[in-house]
Amino acid sequence: MNHILIVDDEGEIRESLEGILREEGYLVTTSATATEALELVRDADYDVVLLDIWLPDRDGLETLGEIRRMEIAAVPEVVIISGHGTIEAAVRATKLGAYDFLEKPLSLERTLIVVNNAMRARQMREDNAEFARQLAVKGNVTGQSVAMKALRQQIQLMAPTNGRVLIFGESGTGKELIGRAMHASSLRKDRPFVELNCAAIPEDYIESELFGYRHGAVPGGPQEKRGTFERADGGTLFLDEVGDMSLKTQAKVLRALDEQRFLPVGASHPVHVDVRVIAATNKDLEEEIARGNFREDLFYRLNVIPFYVPPLRDRKEDIPLLVKEFLEEFGPRYGRPHVEMNEEALTALRQYHWPGNVRELRNLVERVLILNPKVQRIEKKHIPMLVYRGPKLTESGKINTKTEEFSSLVEAREAYEREFILKKLDEVHGNISRAAEGLGLERSHLYRKMKALGVNVKE
Repeated sequence: MNHILIVDDEGEIRESLEGILREEGYLVTTSATATEALELVRDADYDVVLLDIWLPDRDGLETLGEIRRMEIAAVPEVVIISGHGTIEAAVRATKLGAYDFLEKPLSLERTLIVVNNAMRARQMREDNAEFARQLAVKGNVTGQSVAMKALRQQIQLMAPTNGRVLIFGESGTGKELIGRAMHASSLRKDRPFVELNCAAIPEDYIESELFGYRHGAVPGGPQEKRGTFERADGGTLFLDEVGDMSLKTQAKVLRALDEQRFLPVGASHPVHVDVRVIAATNKDLEEEIARGNFREDLFYRLNVIPFYVPPLRDRKEDIPLLVKEFLEEFGPRYGRPHVEMNEEALTALRQYHWPGNVRELRNLVERVLILNPKVQRIEKKHIPMLVYRGPKLTESGKINTKTEEFSSLVEAREAYEREFILKKLDEVHGNISRAAEGLGLERSHLYRKMKALGVNVKE
């Protein structure tokens, strides 16, 4: 729930504002002095501070400056309140970092608008900071293969436009990273990047996730929820696994794309937005259209700029660069900032067919670091045997089933069990309960088998 701090020495104003804001569903705290307000901001997370300019113990603008300089996890937006509003005071407040300036007597309508806008500004600031952090962690679009060089060129060419993007590729190839790179290179890079995994949201909830809802629309739920379309206003909305949307949801998304507006659940007036949509799928959408599972008109709305992310088995020359990136990511986390992998180990990784693509390689690097806490130079012996002695691909790209690839029946069985489980997990988008049902196993049994076979999948 959004938290607001009201700082004003007039008790009637505190009580009036508190009552109005609580009715709107906000959590509200009040204070009559600057000294107490500064302590509250240090101790709790506030989204917005409504700060009077005249306080008994300290000047409000001086207090504003202290709040903006605080070294806390998330600095709140500050709205200055004054009974003697002047242009000079408003300008000074803005220069000190105030989000807006309200004059007494306060207008209820304007106060609510300013508070709502300040909330959105703070959320956008947090989204941008999180995006920058994740991009720094995940790195750029890594690879020196011809396919990845072409992909980077395509990103540079298409990112500055507002054209919708549809990214195709197998699970684990890095489609979300391509979407983030597109946003980071676009004219919207300073606006929010909001993502939604369409396969992870139950059908009954996806509409409210996309479009949000208003007061009273969801019994027992929050007063109001902003959907992903609204939170992405001015920025980019990344719809992952868009092929898993129901036809009903597809129709509503199509209308929102066409009109750039939508009606939140329980609302009487539409919300207008300016959103660039980047969608991704591991399905053949043209085949889904033929089966009647995907709307053809939505496909053409999304597929303005198509991208294809190749599987890792088709760009194995990128494996050393990816391994280096993942070692730089995980090494410091596990106390080894300078850990390396030798050429023999890299050769072993190149021989594997990587059904889980880049995600599987990333998980493997982390696993090797965890299981070998004192190793600074990773060798072939540290790589799980299932990788360098498991099934390999033939020249045609199919799994080699020759028995001489394995030294024992146990190895062969484990390799093919692992392959079959990974395939089933891909089919159900990593949902272990559904995978266990499809495999005819108890969920706990599947977990144990995954652990034994080195399969690392997060739900």
